[in-house]
Amino acid sequence: MASQATKTKELDPRLIPEANIGLVGHVAHGKTTLTRALTGKLTLTHSEELKRGITIRLGYADATIFKKKGGGLTTDPKEGAEPLRTISFVDAPGHETLMATVLSGASLMDGAILMVSAVEKCPQPQTREHLAALEVVGIKSVVVVQNKVDLVTPERAMESYNEIKSFLKGSIIEDAPVIPVSAQHGVNVDVVLEALEKFVPTPKRSEVKEPRMLVARSFDINKPGAEIRKLAGGVLGGSIIQGEFKVGDEIEIRPGVKMGEKYRSLKSTITGLHKAGFKLESTGPGGLMGLMTDLDPYLTKSDSLVGNMIGYPGKLPDARDVLSLKVTMIKRVVGAEDFAGTKPMKVGDNLLLNVGTARSVGEISNIKKDNVDMRLKIPLVADKGSRVVISRMLGGRWRLVGYGTIA
Repeated sequence: MASQATKTKELDPRLIPEANIGLVGHVAHGKTTLTRALTGKLTLTHSEELKRGITIRLGYADATIFKKKGGGLTTDPKEGAEPLRTISFVDAPGHETLMATVLSGASLMDGAILMVSAVEKCPQPQTREHLAALEVVGIKSVVVVQNKVDLVTPERAMESYNEIKSFLKGSIIEDAPVIPVSAQHGVNVDVVLEALEKFVPTPKRSEVKEPRMLVARSFDINKPGAEIRKLAGGVLGGSIIQGEFKVGDEIEIRPGVKMGEKYRSLKSTITGLHKAGFKLESTGPGGLMGLMTDLDPYLTKSDSLVGNMIGYPGKLPDARDVLSLKVTMIKRVVGAEDFAGTKPMKVGDNLLLNVGTARSVGEISNIKKDNVDMRLKIPLVADKGSRVVISRMLGGRWRLVGYGTIA
């Protein structure tokens, strides 16, 4: 959709993204290909991603779902007669070493598409791990896509379907629809859209609370050699989780950047708001967006502000250098080939913590039953009661082992 300098009130609200749907699953099972089939956009933009053909950073693209004149759904404006809603698709990495990025993306998702290749036996290690991640962060609105059915025999396709149903049994998405698809050839993509409309509704959010946005990407959009007087300020990408921001608002970005031994929050002004190619004067929760600022672009380059929270000055939660959690450990390590049982935590252990789009490593300083105190290497900004996903280093990789709530 072409970029337009248009005020929100002049736009059909159905063209503005209102929900975030993640694509998760094992590496090379077709997440990025399906995203392209749904949105027309290739979400691999980082040079290493293009070279290796896998997603390393979170990718996202928007698509408006249209109702066709003759019935059925499409994301092609040329075929569509009536827009139903616009969705932001979050393409999460499937590679096992990038689990922390997946967990960051899960915090932005209102629902998900779980990709399973019919070519390989189900479940693969990251299929199992990503389902566990969805359960831990509480995402229940899920559509399962059985991809690459064009590459297998009908007998193998049915065998794969039965493997998927067996894998899902007993999980929070046991009754999720399973749709056979060829993302490469666009087969059954319209059926996926119908399932998303039926099973992944737009959640209700508050537009009157103090505004907050989670940062999932940050950019310097200036080209090398650009004149100083023409430089654009830093850009922050992510999603508003509550409230509404307007162009001209003064904002605080917390925990900010490290100066010396401490982190200091940043102050800035919103100079632009972008959603689905539209330039907006104001926008609220739902969908992914770009927030333009007057920050020095050096501060935002290469995703350096990912994990920050944005709000009005003085209205954000404190940045926590120490954290107290009430912890629940899962019975078995997810993603490990031997599915070993989780071992008890002990003082001195280092754990990877994900809350919102932020992550930090915490060293356990005290344990009392299920309550754990930790010192953090990077401060986290979160409210009391927020859910924290916990991973532990096992076999040289971070493995999902449990979750906790901030006390």
